[in-house]
Amino acid sequence: MNLSTQTTFIKTLSRELGFDYCGIARAQRLDDDARKLEQWLTKGYQGKMGYMENHFDMRVDPTLLVPGAKSVVTLLLNYYPEEQQAEGAPKIAKYAYGTDYHLVIREKMNEFLYRIREKIGQVEGRGFVDSAPVLERSWAVRSGLGWVGKNGNLIHKQTGSFFFIATLIIDLELEYDDPFAKDYCGSCTRCLDACPTGAIVDPTLIDGSRCISYLTIELKDELIAPEFRDKMEGWMFGCDICQDVCPWNRFARPHQQDAFAPIPLLLNLGTAEWEAMDEQFFRTLLKNSPMKRSKWKGIQRNIRFLENPGKI
Repeated sequence: MNLSTQTTFIKTLSRELGFDYCGIARAQRLDDDARKLEQWLTKGYQGKMGYMENHFDMRVDPTLLVPGAKSVVTLLLNYYPEEQQAEGAPKIAKYAYGTDYHLVIREKMNEFLYRIREKIGQVEGRGFVDSAPVLERSWAVRSGLGWVGKNGNLIHKQTGSFFFIATLIIDLELEYDDPFAKDYCGSCTRCLDACPTGAIVDPTLIDGSRCISYLTIELKDELIAPEFRDKMEGWMFGCDICQDVCPWNRFARPHQQDAFAPIPLLLNLGTAEWEAMDEQFFRTLLKNSPMKRSKWKGIQRNIRFLENPGKI
């Protein structure tokens, strides 16, 4: 197979596996991103996410993850839901309504690599979705899939930002897409203006330690700092504020993935039900949910903080 045929096969296969968009970039060290990442870490914007400091070289050089890597294939999978939570319920980020995306996408990526080898021959590669030190958004931009908005999210011009990003690094040479060269945010500042905790320090510069998603998921402290009192706006797990206010998400359309259908009961549970939930029921209800990341103890902490900010 020549480069064109191989590339067409890869992109056709991505659609067969349910991905919405596929872009391909040449595997190379990301020197500019390395400098930006180093500055971000120096400012302490990772908060207590110590893992962000690990494997720095791997984050910026795909050949350290896959020796001999030639191509980085970036895949977008829509998760925008048709359903909404009951009014007044503790808020859950839309990506967490259904089955854990790690489980869903990992299966797709395994199938992707298997099908490539079946058609093309022995190809070495690895698929990633939040599972290794990969700068997914940078590769998405280099693959022509969109630009990084002021809220730090990848924005696709046709359908917004409610996407999971998966990355396949392979030692197969392909035809490469042109990088996405333009920023279409313009003078809009809706996400900066709407963020209640001031986590968007400057356009595309996010203080992760102030993000509501960090505070409700990544932060494992028993207390959420009192400075965030009355700034959580009802969010119990994650936060969608900066995406909900983004004008580009008026183009978002409901996903077609059965696995992302809301877990029964999840959208209708109120504060009282979450407070009364014991750990065993939590584990049963959310056994395949990304909400497991916060654990029962974390969800209980978050609920208490919403009800009585600054105290446990």
